[in-house]
Amino acid sequence: MSSYKVELYVYDLSRGMASAISPMLLGKKIDGIWHTSIVVYNREYFFGSRGVESCNPGTTAIGNPLRVENLGDTQVPYSVYIDYLKGLSETAYAGRTYHLLNHNCNNFSNEVAQFLCGVSIPKYILDLPNEVLNSSLSSGLLSLVSQLENSARPIGEEQSNSIKEQSPDFEQLNTQIEEARYNSFLLEQRRKTLNEKIAKKERKREKKRKKILEAGGVLPPELREECTMADTEAVNGQAQLPSDQALAMEEEERREEEAKKKARDPPVVFKDVIDVKAEFDALVALIDGKLTPEEQRATEELQQYMIGDEGSWALSDGFLDFVGRLLNDNQFPLDVRVKTFNVLAVAALKDDVILVLHQDRKDHVLMNYAFEIDRLSMQEQESIALFMANMFENLSSSEWLLYISEWTYNNTQTSNIRVTTKVAVHSLLSDSPVLQDRGSAIIHNLACKEVKTVVFDDVAVELTMALLQYFNSKPAEEQLFRCMKALAKFAQVSTQEVPQLIQMIGPDPKSFKGTSERIDSLIDQISVKLR
Repeated sequence: MSSYKVELYVYDLSRGMASAISPMLLGKKIDGIWHTSIVVYNREYFFGSRGVESCNPGTTAIGNPLRVENLGDTQVPYSVYIDYLKGLSETAYAGRTYHLLNHNCNNFSNEVAQFLCGVSIPKYILDLPNEVLNSSLSSGLLSLVSQLENSARPIGEEQSNSIKEQSPDFEQLNTQIEEARYNSFLLEQRRKTLNEKIAKKERKREKKRKKILEAGGVLPPELREECTMADTEAVNGQAQLPSDQALAMEEEERREEEAKKKARDPPVVFKDVIDVKAEFDALVALIDGKLTPEEQRATEELQQYMIGDEGSWALSDGFLDFVGRLLNDNQFPLDVRVKTFNVLAVAALKDDVILVLHQDRKDHVLMNYAFEIDRLSMQEQESIALFMANMFENLSSSEWLLYISEWTYNNTQTSNIRVTTKVAVHSLLSDSPVLQDRGSAIIHNLACKEVKTVVFDDVAVELTMALLQYFNSKPAEEQLFRCMKALAKFAQVSTQEVPQLIQMIGPDPKSFKGTSERIDSLIDQISVKLR
């Protein structure tokens, strides 16, 4: 999959004045009045009183950014991103919602950064309104800051790049301009997908040919024809070049992914628990005759993706609507929901599952269902826990589990990280050995995931309390190792709260000394934090 760099452009609207005059006005020094934007896909995106806008990087009236911070890489396709951006511009970040103190460019940058990379922008930027602008500033100074914000406008692009409510003609023009500007991104993505598919089929055919030849057999006519055709195309310089490019690209991406995986603690996943073909066939038998034509096509797409081992391109944009019906329509028996999530648990191991997950950014079908884990049957709970543990197989899908952007479900504010935490805690503390095993895997994977510390600030204490309670059940060595490793990680992240909880609640990790050498090593690490 293609990766795109995501950067945060940080501007000082006061152009150095804040540093000079803030001691006199506020009694404290601040370094700047911050305006930020997100730069991705070779475009700069920001939010202001006119809504969401974009321009070529660094071409607003403010000039060059004071600093540029690398937020990471995203694998979100442009088509997904622009749909997401359009949704923001029509709802939470429409021009009418802008507020200098409470809902500004920095809130927008933070929201988009979380969507693209699963990270937040620096805390000192987000804290500025509370620490400074909400103090005893005069209305005149607030007005000045508001005027400075208006200078963050594209030079010569005032109309064509606004992504906000306009007349139908303007909206159509804006859409056409954005689509034309990024058409190269879309074409490149499609070309790579096609080349990967061609290369994969060529490798399968070549492997089959070699196997027959090594066994002393005779190639069937179709393989001889394919071989001749490949040779001819190589001579004519037609199909061979794209295939070579696809192979080289695939190899480079594979090396990069392997390097990232080697740099992290390996996750605990369950690759051999589900026979995906048997599970899929059983699911189809249960829903046969109860689907609309569109849902029937979605079933065929799922078969291509899971059984035919095709890429996520095989799934249409409305695929998760089909999944949502399987999970929420009471006319289907319990086994439909269980087998649906079991199939998804195997899909979670695929390296392109993130593209499927991003279809769920609006309706939260999967996470809303997982949120109800404590009200579901034991079979459903086990399938949800399996899905969530396997989601840590790939970096992009594990980051998706940790997104902190909130939505409302059943009158409760929740987020991906909150749902992930709830599933982990509930599973670990259940009476089911299967759930406990999968819950310990989820918490282990959560703790070992390399993310910004801020992600764990809100959940480390809750997870620690669950671990300490679980220790009282005298777990087996494997589960104890996973949980002790998680506890050691949390003690590093939350250097005050977690050690205090261990000392106050117990049991003392040293009481498990002698279980195994690897657990003893972890206990020593925790003991250092308890001093």
